[in-house]
Amino acid sequence: MCSIFSCFKPPLDPAALAAYHRLSSPNADFAFALYKSLKANTAAGKNIFYSPLGISTILSMVSAGAGGETHSQLFSTLGYSAFNQTQVNEAYKHLFDVHGHSRGNLQLDVGNAAAVRSGFNPLETFLNDVKEFYSGEIFSVSQDLSETAAKINRFIAKKTRGKIKDMVKDLDPAMVMVLINYVYFKGLWENPFQSASTHKAEFHVDKTTKVQVDMMTRTGDYKVYWDEANHTTVISLPYKGDASMMIVLPDEDKMEEVEGYINKDHIRRWRDSVSMSYIDLFMPKFSISTDASLESTLKKMDIIYAFENNADFSGISKDLPLKISKASHKAVLSVTEIGTEATAVSTMEIMNLMLPLTIRIDRPFLVFIIENSSGSILFMGKINNPTAE
Repeated sequence: MCSIFSCFKPPLDPAALAAYHRLSSPNADFAFALYKSLKANTAAGKNIFYSPLGISTILSMVSAGAGGETHSQLFSTLGYSAFNQTQVNEAYKHLFDVHGHSRGNLQLDVGNAAAVRSGFNPLETFLNDVKEFYSGEIFSVSQDLSETAAKINRFIAKKTRGKIKDMVKDLDPAMVMVLINYVYFKGLWENPFQSASTHKAEFHVDKTTKVQVDMMTRTGDYKVYWDEANHTTVISLPYKGDASMMIVLPDEDKMEEVEGYINKDHIRRWRDSVSMSYIDLFMPKFSISTDASLESTLKKMDIIYAFENNADFSGISKDLPLKISKASHKAVLSVTEIGTEATAVSTMEIMNLMLPLTIRIDRPFLVFIIENSSGSILFMGKINNPTAE
């Protein structure tokens, strides 16, 4: 524990700060490349939701122990070919200095861990990198696979406030280490919806399928942009703190076209183009959970050697040949009247008496949760069906 007068930290390394900002562009490119690859591996009509920040972080941590072509493929896919590993490590160290803790009403916790099986001794240099640069915790697990899975699941449940449980089920008997990344976000709307206004309404999953949703509604000022040339309506919903949710609502029958062109430049332009409008907003209240096995997705993105017998992880162990046997990702999103999780709140609101425009989110839409100061995409995805588990 420290008081405000006695706890000091050194100033941020300018080189690390510069590298962190330089990584934001390739990280955004990776986020959209990953979306396209995940979409190709996801059944039509299914929800897609994931943390590109989390996946790029754990791949960067893996690259710290990789060598040769294994390392080259990781860096090439991540868009880091212009950097060396030290620069990337330093950039992520800065990222965790900025994002790795909660601030006021906004809770954003990002971190990593390595669960090391007894009898396996990774190189100290790798473990030190995990701890120093990736805010990593190192803990040992036993030879007993069920006991190990239970310990890892307890760790993940704790870090995600119980939102993700039983992540690890079937561990490979040859497993020697499990690397873990977690990103936990909880935000309260700057302008909460009133639960009394929530009502049942139809959501059009496709031309022939309609589902009943709890439709939240609020009349007020929001940052909106109508991009007629690209067939989309964009709305930014601010959280208390330094983050916002961007909803991208394609015009009817235009989702595939929007998915085909969308990239980081559109997100940047839309963020710069939104302006305040007085609107009636209708938005579904929902909670979804998505699972993705990433092996085939990452292989399609040219990360191949890491999963094969000729993988080079000599930066983790000089004695034992290693490869990645399984890569999994699970994400949960809950959108309610007051934010992403339930919390008691009372508000009094002064209403604008102008006649509002209407935005009705009653068909599939894209969603982005963005950290405002850096523009980092914390989470992104497509909500095809808000009622799907």
